[in-house]
Amino acid sequence: MQRKEKQLKASLDALLSQVAALKNSLGSFIYKLENEYDRLTWPSVLDSSALLSGQLNTLNKVLKHEKTPLFRNQVIIPLVLSPDRDEDLTRQTEGRVPVFSHEVVPDHLRTTPDPEVEEQEKQLTTDAARIGADVAQKQIQSLNEMCSNLLEKISKEERESESGGLRPRKQTSNPADTNALVAADAFGKGLSNWRPSGSRKMPSGIKTNIRLASMHPYQR
Repeated sequence: MQRKEKQLKASLDALLSQVAALKNSLGSFIYKLENEYDRLTWPSVLDSSALLSGQLNTLNKVLKHEKTPLFRNQVIIPLVLSPDRDEDLTRQTEGRVPVFSHEVVPDHLRTTPDPEVEEQEKQLTTDAARIGADVAQKQIQSLNEMCSNLLEKISKEERESESGGLRPRKQTSNPADTNALVAADAFGKGLSNWRPSGSRKMPSGIKTNIRLASMHPYQR
């Protein structure tokens, strides 16, 4: 009996260690996605995903190891239920479960889904059993065609977007003309003193005022 208990404790310690490592890696990855998304690179995302995948595989190996007992055969019985705050429980659960009372025990020690979820699952299983094999196959083919068409459209949009980004943009303005217009408007460069024939001569005072009004502020 003591040997089984030691083996169970060792298996639980190994399992908790793997879960803690996975939790830290997942938390770090989520933090990067939420706070460092502007500096995040695709290779970094791939590295984080590969790390999580490797840790999940290691966790599965621990569960499938021949020395690991079947945890599903173990029974957990709450010995003490109290509405008071349990500091040790709060520390072990990182603040998620501060009390172990009659209210939280059914949720944390539940071995089957909620009654509503279980009923919905039974209903879905019943509906699926009513569909014949031919009808199910047609629905599968229809769904596969829809997915294939959607993937093809997405790939086409990506190719067009990439080709559009590489294609040089057509120039719609002439820099020389733009500089000439700016110089003419700001400094009067290139403008002549031509006046239409037959125009009456204006008094000198009025001409001076018009010239001062039309000059750039920095030229006055």
